[in-house]
Amino acid sequence: MNMTDGAMTACIEACLSCYRTCHGMAMQHCLEVGGEHVAPSHFRLMAACAEMCRASAHIMMTGASVHRASCAACADICEACARDCETLDGMEDCVRACRTCAESCRKMAA
Repeated sequence: MNMTDGAMTACIEACLSCYRTCHGMAMQHCLEVGGEHVAPSHFRLMAACAEMCRASAHIMMTGASVHRASCAACADICEACARDCETLDGMEDCVRACRTCAESCRKMAA
C-alpha cells in the first residue's frame, strides 16, 4: 500500500463497510419487505454495489496501482445505489454507507 496508508486504509474500511451494509440489507431487509425492495433493477444494483465494494477493497489491499480504476467505478456504482435506495423506506443505512464509500473512493481514484 502507498497513497498515504491512512487514506487507503480508510477507503478499504469504507468499502468493506458498504459491502457488509448493502449485502446485509439486501438479504435481510429487502427480501423481508418485498415489493419494490426486491424489484430486479433495485436488487441487482444492490448486489453489484456490494460486489464492487468488496472487489475494490481487495484490489487496494494488493497495493496495485490499478486501484484507481476500481475506486472510480466503485464510486459511480455506490452513488447510483444510494440514489436508488433513497427512494425506498428503511434504506437509510445503505444510503449512508454508499455515500461514505463513494466519497472515499473518489479521493482514492484521483
